[in-house]
Amino acid sequence: INRIQESTLVTLLLDSKPLSVLCQVGDFGCGDGGWTPVMKIDGNKRTFHYSSSYWTDKNEYNSPGGETGFDENEMKLPTYWNTSFSRICLGMKIDQQLRFIVVNKQADSLYSLIANGKYRETSLGRNTWKEMVGANTSLQKNCNKEGFNVVCQATDSPKARIGIVSNQQNDCNTCNSRIGFGTGGKPDDSNTCGNEANLNPDNGVKHIKAMGYILVQ
Repeated sequence: INRIQESTLVTLLLDSKPLSVLCQVGDFGCGDGGWTPVMKIDGNKRTFHYSSSYWTDKNEYNSPGGETGFDENEMKLPTYWNTSFSRICLGMKIDQQLRFIVVNKQADSLYSLIANGKYRETSLGRNTWKEMVGANTSLQKNCNKEGFNVVCQATDSPKARIGIVSNQQNDCNTCNSRIGFGTGGKPDDSNTCGNEANLNPDNGVKHIKAMGYILVQ
């Protein structure tokens, strides 16, 4: 894929079956090289809520969505469970504005990082996660637990399959804010991708639902 010079449809052979995907090339926000699409998540829909079995199974969802780039069509490709990588590109589209961040993480697949529910830490820092949302983003000041399968201790607290959770108290018990993909819990359990913030966050109370994009390299 790294030899392709522009974004183009390529055919991947996954599980001995051909899959046509739009390989994103050039620096659209995650640096150069070829990026393979994995998932697209609509924060207004429950398809990829934190509790959805799509995070823990090897079932695809709307695979033709892998050919259509950064649009509104949700999808999960077989690349979720059978594509290894050293970097993850995460993007959010809010009010037609698209912003990206990169997670340097080596793994056999995204499935291997997420499916068993075990917390796996990243160290991007809260400001990097906020950059993906833009100027309206808001988080509480403390906790700032980030990575994969991020959950605070209280049962109804915010959670994210990929993202960050924060709290106004200096612990990770009863968090009230989050930025992430595959989210759930308070303040708004219906927001499955985007930014939720309540109880003294740094930029006001926010309920921002995003269109999310996950690619790997």
